[in-house]
Amino acid sequence: MNTLDQLKQFTTVVADTGDFNSMRAYAPRDATTNPSLILKAVQQDAYKPLFHETVAAHKGRTVDAIIDQVLIRFGLEILKIVPGRVSTEVDARLSFDTNATIAKARELIALYEKAGIDRKRILIKIASTWEGVQAASALEKEGIHCNLTLLFAPIQAAACAEGGITLISPFVGRILDWYKKRDGKDFAPEDDPGVQSVRYIYSYFKNYGYKTEVMGASFRSTGQVLALAGCDLLTISTDLLNQLQSMNEPVVRKLQPVNVTQDTLIKLPTDEASFRYSLNDDAMATEKLAEGIRLFAADARKLEQLVANA
Repeated sequence: MNTLDQLKQFTTVVADTGDFNSMRAYAPRDATTNPSLILKAVQQDAYKPLFHETVAAHKGRTVDAIIDQVLIRFGLEILKIVPGRVSTEVDARLSFDTNATIAKARELIALYEKAGIDRKRILIKIASTWEGVQAASALEKEGIHCNLTLLFAPIQAAACAEGGITLISPFVGRILDWYKKRDGKDFAPEDDPGVQSVRYIYSYFKNYGYKTEVMGASFRSTGQVLALAGCDLLTISTDLLNQLQSMNEPVVRKLQPVNVTQDTLIKLPTDEASFRYSLNDDAMATEKLAEGIRLFAADARKLEQLVANA
């Protein structure tokens, strides 16, 4: 078996792309999208007809409503390819508004259900702010499953687990980016701060018996991916999926779902004050969360411009 096929023995492989045609070759179970990936896809010649057709079909509606339709259209096409779930993201500009996030998530789920898709196949992506975690926790109680993204710190993960959220996406590559810039050096996979963060979160969840799934995201190399073999899920770009499929390197399981009966990891307090202070105390997580929201918001505005000009 090639390296990708071996990895699938230990971990659920997810495609991280809006380019749904490219994912067919890798047979992922799930797929994830975000505003940046959708923006990139709609500017490709292969997807321009789909984009313009969707915009034209909803002419006269608000730009916001049309963008929702574009997101859903890509999600529907992806669901024709993957047997599992697709993640569709709430506008990053709602990241600090719990009620608006809940309302937008309900709108997206309603559009999927109107198209005949069971809500079990949808994960609503929400930024891992305090407000985002509260919104997702409320949505989970309604049977709307969530994927908490832009996650950089253990406190964000712990709050999600306590909130009964379905899945989290710790950002491996962006954590590495921050430490490379700060320290002026690269890191081997075993010493990679992003890899170590996901390993800690995975162990923490298994230690306390949380059901929240851990999905490593934002990879910079196949080395990072393979260093997390055994994680519940890994969402991987098509470039890295292609590299893994072309490799024959043996895959060794690095993460084991060990059931621990005693508290071997200190439990983190997840009340609002503790969450905010712990996040504020982590310079990397604070900076990367803010930067991620800004970047996703900027791409959302670019997508709005494309819709307005279509």
